[in-house]
Amino acid sequence: MGSSEPPLTHRIRSFVMRAGRMTPAQERGWQDGFPRFGLTLQAGQLDWDQAFGFAGQRVVEIGFGMGDSLLQMAQADPAAQFIGIEVHRPGVGRLLSQLLVAETRNLRVYAEDAVEVMEQCLAPNTVDAIHIFFPDPWHKKRHHKRRLIQPRLVHNLATLLRADGYLHLATDWVPYAEHMFEVLDGEPLLVSAAGEPATAVPRPDYRPPTKFEARGERLGHVVQDLIYRRRR
Repeated sequence: MGSSEPPLTHRIRSFVMRAGRMTPAQERGWQDGFPRFGLTLQAGQLDWDQAFGFAGQRVVEIGFGMGDSLLQMAQADPAAQFIGIEVHRPGVGRLLSQLLVAETRNLRVYAEDAVEVMEQCLAPNTVDAIHIFFPDPWHKKRHHKRRLIQPRLVHNLATLLRADGYLHLATDWVPYAEHMFEVLDGEPLLVSAAGEPATAVPRPDYRPPTKFEARGERLGHVVQDLIYRRRR
């Protein structure tokens, strides 16, 4: 019997592709940085240690935006292997341009749909941490189906994690946090690091505050960090 899951080409995507105008630095990032730091779907399943040239903890960030916090985390933990996944071309170009001048050898980038990267490039039980910070909350009810955090995706993310690996989400939109808790608590492979369901944790030191987060706090938004671990 064939799979009942919708094919990739027909699934509802959590993002809208916007071309965006790129600066000369971002263009240079694509031209000179992607050959050095970029990863592709065409290369198939990722060999982490070969891609980085060393072994270390494996961290994936989905939707890194302009890449500022991801770069900070990679620079703060040079012994770990960081992979960022982002579809916004100017954001990818900006991070790549920064990597050209930074002394950072532990960060690689996919400019692809994260779902396709997960299905084609990342093997089960190989990742130590997955970060998704401030995904689009798709505020309107008719758009909720576009939200990235859905049961199928969370299950697939959980299968990528090694035993005791963790999934870390952050949002400043309370209704989306409630949705996230419901999805995460419903995933049998995961358990709340807070010790009880539907409970946020203090922002860990490794996650730098973002400009987006600061703007949300000025507007009175409540930032919540959700961390769930893969059951052993």
